[in-house]
Amino acid sequence: MRARVDDLPSVRGKYVEGADLSALTWFRVGGPADVLFAPADEEDLAAFLKETPRDMPLLPVGVGSNLLVRDGGVRGVVIRLGSPFRKIETDGLTLTAGAAAIDAQVAKAAAAAGIAGLEFFRGVPGTVGGALAMNAGAYGGETADALVEAVAYDRDGTRRVLSNREMGFSYRHCAAADGLIFTQARFQGRADDPQAILARMDAISEKREATQPIRERTGGSTFANPDPALSGGLKSWQLIDRVGGRGRVVGDAKVSEQHCNFMINRGGASAADLETLIESLRADVKRETGVDLRWEIRRVGEAQP
Repeated sequence: MRARVDDLPSVRGKYVEGADLSALTWFRVGGPADVLFAPADEEDLAAFLKETPRDMPLLPVGVGSNLLVRDGGVRGVVIRLGSPFRKIETDGLTLTAGAAAIDAQVAKAAAAAGIAGLEFFRGVPGTVGGALAMNAGAYGGETADALVEAVAYDRDGTRRVLSNREMGFSYRHCAAADGLIFTQARFQGRADDPQAILARMDAISEKREATQPIRERTGGSTFANPDPALSGGLKSWQLIDRVGGRGRVVGDAKVSEQHCNFMINRGGASAADLETLIESLRADVKRETGVDLRWEIRRVGEAQP
């Protein structure tokens, strides 16, 4: 179902028809959204959800760090939370952040307040909303370790507050995420010296810089690591390396030689190039090792007709 602004309710935020989604993703690929909606605040989002026809497809996105938009674009309305949802506040050992807050900024705010336990966010390329939706984590920590509760709106525009348990977290998965649009999260840490926290964050940053192609057009980790019992303890990158995937090229898409669980757009790649490359890796790993790699990057939209 295609969306037009004329078919949508009046809002205080902003609608953009035919919005270029490639400009909003780290891969810099993909077609347009029928309509892009940036709500003014939670009330604006709630009213939009309540008044929009139930059969209208809706897709919330963050900064597009772990997103592959197909070349045909996205039907319906893409919802992107902006600056009204980026606020970060601390109170004692509690930190509250809007869903559009950048994960690395959350880590820095926690460190400044002497709140330990959120350092791992320094190594997560994305926003709080995305972290909630996929239980994002890095370097020994994950969202489930620190979350107290999350605020979300359902398809009817009803505000819901979900506890950590109600989120149904598992490895890189949130059972409560389907159909919900997260707007806020509250985290709990433990007391520590800010300088000690910053030192741990610096170590994460240095390791990430040394091992990942963070200055390329990439989408973060492509595959979630498989169950060690099924993979013989090998991680996704090791399985890709084992089947000769490091440096593989399809069109202008390439497997990073620095870290082969990262795909790179060398400048002229299409979403189809990237998806074909990634699926070729999955097929080779399955055929040669029996391990079925699971996409961690989210694929959305339609193929180019």
